[in-house]
Amino acid sequence: MAATATAGTMPVSNAGAEERMDPKRLIAFFAMVFGMFMSILDIQIVSASLAEIQAGLSAGSDEVAWVQTAYLIAEVIMIPLSGTLARVVSTRILFSVSAAGFTLASALAATATNIDQMIVYRALQGFIGGGMIPSVFAAAFTIFPPSKRSIVSPIIGLVATLAPTIGPTVGGYLSHAFSWHWLFLVNVIPGIIVTIVTWNFIDFDKPQFSLMKKFDWWGLLSMAVFLGCLEYVLEEGNAKDWFSDEYIFMGAIASAIGALVFFYRAFNVEFPIVDLRAFANRNFAFGSLFSFIMGIGLYGLTYLYPLYLGRIRGYDSLMIGETMFVSGLAMFCTAPIAGKLSTKLDPRVMMSIGFASFAAGTWMMSHLTADWDFYELLVPQILRGCGLMLCMVPINNVALGTLSAERVRGASGLFNLTRNLGGAVGLAAINTILTQRQEEHYARLQEHVQWGNPEAMDQLRDLTAKYNSNGLDGATIAIQKLSGMVQQQATILSFIDVFVILTFLFGALVACAFLIKKPQAAPPADAGGH
Repeated sequence: MAATATAGTMPVSNAGAEERMDPKRLIAFFAMVFGMFMSILDIQIVSASLAEIQAGLSAGSDEVAWVQTAYLIAEVIMIPLSGTLARVVSTRILFSVSAAGFTLASALAATATNIDQMIVYRALQGFIGGGMIPSVFAAAFTIFPPSKRSIVSPIIGLVATLAPTIGPTVGGYLSHAFSWHWLFLVNVIPGIIVTIVTWNFIDFDKPQFSLMKKFDWWGLLSMAVFLGCLEYVLEEGNAKDWFSDEYIFMGAIASAIGALVFFYRAFNVEFPIVDLRAFANRNFAFGSLFSFIMGIGLYGLTYLYPLYLGRIRGYDSLMIGETMFVSGLAMFCTAPIAGKLSTKLDPRVMMSIGFASFAAGTWMMSHLTADWDFYELLVPQILRGCGLMLCMVPINNVALGTLSAERVRGASGLFNLTRNLGGAVGLAAINTILTQRQEEHYARLQEHVQWGNPEAMDQLRDLTAKYNSNGLDGATIAIQKLSGMVQQQATILSFIDVFVILTFLFGALVACAFLIKKPQAAPPADAGGH
């Protein structure tokens, strides 16, 4: 990424040491970090307040889901593309134009008067905003020397994990205190500032416009079809009963064909749209795998906690946000500790501690009941927040810290893509498990709530008498109430099943962490860059 005259011959650490002293680059980097924070936060802010948007635009529940789906599909296409675009137009142009476009699309989304406009503006917002995320990772590992990564890695790790976690809190507050329009308007002023600062201060590299002649347009099209259709299938599959739905089936076929064309071109054209050769680096491959599974945990639990609090406890978006804030606070407090530990501990040991902490939190959640509230969720959330930070810092260092400056730019897009795809796959799997297990638990519990069960009959008689005394149709209401109790218990049992699966998944990663090599210093910029 550092395309200066000396970058080709000077080791990254030396180049970074000289550049580190330039305050302009520090200002530029922190502006980039804030831009990435806005982009990632936007997903969860809106997710927490879809009901308010649905009411404001008079949209159906199927239609309003596309407010999120359109954003995610567009973003997942842009993230891997950003490395190539940064080489062609430079980080400065890519990031500042992305920040400006994201800000403009946010303002347009706030002015939407119907669901169709909102979906178009959200797709624009996701596509343009996706260019900001990998650029930050690439910048962090090229302008800072390895000695400073104990400070830089926790910052980007904190932003990447904290933004999705506090999203429900921020979204709930904005939609309650103001209106759903402010979910988007909140990006405008910070977006303008980030655009101006990054345009004036980023000078990490130079554009290579000559590469446009070699740009692989067929590769871009095939990648868009592959990733876009894959995201659509994962997002919508469970709600539409997977391949029994014609559009899901067609989307899966299109994704498979797109994948074949994309991978063929990635290995056979002179200037591929995405450089997949970074996966030849063992640490990057394992780091990306861990990032994928961290995406499952990060986005999966950010989805499960609010779902439980809303569906079982009846919380609104603001109350959910206030309860979920604990995880964000735990991450914030753990970040400096993770930074210090990263200089003293073997990253594999640090990852194992983080995975074990995460697994302990999900294991505690496997004892869930309908009465669990803020205090019962407190320790599992703290374990989750601390575990995420202790994992993310060494994972970032392991995956990107051993790559050359040239290779990091494209690899950071792939690395971030794995986390997003992990989230998409995780949410699809979690929703499918919840649906299927809930039906199975309901059928099993229903067998016990019958005329031959004395306890069930006593409960039915008590409820009937209670509602009859109030002049209501006690028998009908009692049966409805009993059915609701069974449904609630079946839902809780399905939640427990998911938490048990996540516990085993992260427990297995504790051992897997030692399959990677202990990271050494990054090679010179000209080594492995081509």
